[in-house]
Amino acid sequence: MNGAMAWLAGVACLASAAFAGEAASKPAAAAKPSEKGWKVLFDGQNMDAWNIQPGSWEIKDGAMAKTEKDKAYAWSKEEYGDFVLDLEFKNSPKTNSGVFIRTGNLKDPVQRGIEIQVLDSPGSEADKHSTGSIYDCLAPKKNLVKAPGEWNHMIITAKGPKMQVELNGEPIIDADLDQWKDAGMNPDGSKNKFKTALKDMPRKGFIGLQAHGTPIEYRNIKIKALD
Repeated sequence: MNGAMAWLAGVACLASAAFAGEAASKPAAAAKPSEKGWKVLFDGQNMDAWNIQPGSWEIKDGAMAKTEKDKAYAWSKEEYGDFVLDLEFKNSPKTNSGVFIRTGNLKDPVQRGIEIQVLDSPGSEADKHSTGSIYDCLAPKKNLVKAPGEWNHMIITAKGPKMQVELNGEPIIDADLDQWKDAGMNPDGSKNKFKTALKDMPRKGFIGLQAHGTPIEYRNIKIKALD
C-alpha cells in the first residue's frame, strides 16, 4: 500500500470510528406507536362512525365542527367499555363542551354517563369544572388547556373502575371510580350533581361529543378497545 492509499484508509477508519461513537452516544430513535388495534372514529373525511342530528355538526377543515349556537351531541354508533380514546379539540372563546364516555342512556347523558370537561379557561386555577376534569367530581392536577384557536391533544383511558386523562402530554387525572360510593357526594366530602354514585355508573356505553351552545371542533379521533 503506497503512502497516499494508507493515508486515505486511515482517514476512513477515523471517520467510521467517530460516527460509531456519535451514534452510540445518542439515544435510539423512538419507535413509532403501533396502529394495531386502533379504530378510527373520525379522520376528517366523513362522520360515518357517529349518530348525528342532521344539520348539527359539519366537517370543517378536516375537523368535526359545531359552529351554530345551539346544543347538540354526536354519539358513537358503537358502545365501548374498556378503551383508550385519543383525540384533539380546539376551543373558541367561551367554549363549553365535553367528551362523554360509557353513556348508558342517550336521553339522559348527564346522569347516565361520565363527562370529561372541555372548557375555554386557560390560565385559571384547576377545579372540578376545568378542562380534563371528571365533571363536578375530580379536578385535574393542572389546567393545561390552550388558548382558543389552538389545538389540544387529549387521551382518555378507562379500564374497569380506573380512569386516566392526559392533556397535551401530561397526566392530569388518575381516578378510581369505586371511591365514589354515594350519590351526590365526592370522596373529599364535596357535593356533585349526580343522582347515581360514579361506582354504579354504566361500565359500557356510547362515546359522546357535546356542544353546549358554543363553537367547538374535534379531529383525529381514534379508539382502542381494551376489553
